Amino acid sequence: MTTVIPIRPAQAVRRGPPRHTPKGRQTSPQARERVAVLCTGLAPRADLLIEHLHRLQDGEGALRHGHLAALAEHLKLSQVEVFEVASFYHHFEIVDDDAAVPATVVRVCESLSCSMAGSATLMSDLQAALADDPSVRVQPAPCIGQCHRAPAACVGQRQLPHATVDAVQALLKSGDTGPRDLPVPEASELKQLQRLLSGESGPDAVLAELKASNLRGLGGAGFPAWRKWETVRAQPGPRHMVVNIDEGEVGTFKDGHVLTSAQAGAPQVLEGLLIAAQVVGIDHVWLYLRDEYHDARVLLQRELDTLQVRLQALTAQYPGYSPPVIELRRGAGAYICGEESALIESVEGKRGLPRLKPPIVALHGVFGRPTLAHNPETLWWLPEILAHGGAWLTAHGRAGRNGLRRFSVSGRVKQPGVYLAPAGITLRELIDEHAGGMAEGHTLYAYLPGGASGGILPAALADVPLDFDTLAEHGAFIGSMAVVVMGQQDRARDAALNLMRFFEHESCGQCTPCRAGTTKAVELIQAPVWDAPLLAELSQVMRDASICGLGQAAPNPVDSVLRFFPHEVGA
Repeated sequence: MTTVIPIRPAQAVRRGPPRHTPKGRQTSPQARERVAVLCTGLAPRADLLIEHLHRLQDGEGALRHGHLAALAEHLKLSQVEVFEVASFYHHFEIVDDDAAVPATVVRVCESLSCSMAGSATLMSDLQAALADDPSVRVQPAPCIGQCHRAPAACVGQRQLPHATVDAVQALLKSGDTGPRDLPVPEASELKQLQRLLSGESGPDAVLAELKASNLRGLGGAGFPAWRKWETVRAQPGPRHMVVNIDEGEVGTFKDGHVLTSAQAGAPQVLEGLLIAAQVVGIDHVWLYLRDEYHDARVLLQRELDTLQVRLQALTAQYPGYSPPVIELRRGAGAYICGEESALIESVEGKRGLPRLKPPIVALHGVFGRPTLAHNPETLWWLPEILAHGGAWLTAHGRAGRNGLRRFSVSGRVKQPGVYLAPAGITLRELIDEHAGGMAEGHTLYAYLPGGASGGILPAALADVPLDFDTLAEHGAFIGSMAVVVMGQQDRARDAALNLMRFFEHESCGQCTPCRAGTTKAVELIQAPVWDAPLLAELSQVMRDASICGLGQAAPNPVDSVLRFFPHEVGA
């Protein structure tokens, strides 16, 4: 038997008066005009969204809702696309159109080296001293790359090493809170690039020297540089390059030192970039610089402007030479963008969310094209290697290791700083031979060999060679060679808590193991007695299931405390 369902006649839908405007926040003529003024000279491209947001933030002190709507219209993006990017990065602040914003924000670093130097006291004292000044806001910040000058602060766009309340107030009173104009570095004659262009040293010869030098990536992973070149070179063009200058790892400041050195700093990095681009066949290069390095940004832009004049002369001298397009991009306070695929997402004008791998960026990088990713220090070494030969670099080293390494050294030493030392040097040798020994009144208790994610090792392991692949058996790694030295009055469990809070703050939130795992770890390690089995289980889940290295390496400090300092946690 068939059941017949009667169809009711359609009912009239009640409608209001017809709309005369699109849905969503409307843009005012004033907002459009303000956006146009602040973004003058900046191409209205979606991949330049973050650069546009910086223009608005710098001009207004914050991102106003009306301006974001006008920016979306200007870039032909949805308001959601603009808002999700603006709300992702720590250095952007979104406020109502009529909200008052402070003229200056003082960011006080609360990461490990600065914490050991008393940044918590500095923070509270500054907040008390400036409480009645509505033009200033004081807030904590993750590492700002001044670990060797702790405690450090950033006053507006001016980094203030060895910060004090009086120094901050004096800077605010002067109004001089913009980037410093650093001394002009020695001009590069581009000798090694010209040898390559003239045919004196061909691409294959350069690759041979690179292999002989055993130069590895110096941003943390330590992947052989020549292998990256061969992989990208073998792919069909166009090929791109990104230079990762987003060194946000706690304890790391060597790239800032390399770039701003008065002797062959940024110019030598740029020559190395041009050599790599010529050998690999790169069409377009993006320099991605962390936002805290305002001084370096001004310096780099000046050097790029100078370089363009030099390149015009080289193209006239060598008619077949076609240098790559080079763009300087500004980060916005996201440590996760130090991960190369997250950096690439940011270069494309998106949130810095790490990509799933495979494919690797050498095959599928910026805008889907094969991409060579390098650290500036790696590029700095290229002219040196070509001038002296790959064998010259490998002739250095200790304990069976080859090469030279730059170490960022901070914490309880007499002379914190960046030191060029033989590969394979031990922590004890590094302190005694380069950092002036332990600080007065301090004896070595523990150290971080590779920044926040490299683990924490006891003084008993101070004679282990510091290099790639030498610390794995101790559950640690050298990473970006950020060495933080702790004394007898410091506690490893306090360091682990500081570092885990950093990871919790910097997790992009894309995957649950990292997003929820870092928060749970912070909760667990604040207990008087640590739940070792539960922490071990949490650590394993984060390592196995996190998308990128942040979540996979975040448990290292906690695991190190359980392994080497059980007396501190009752485990």
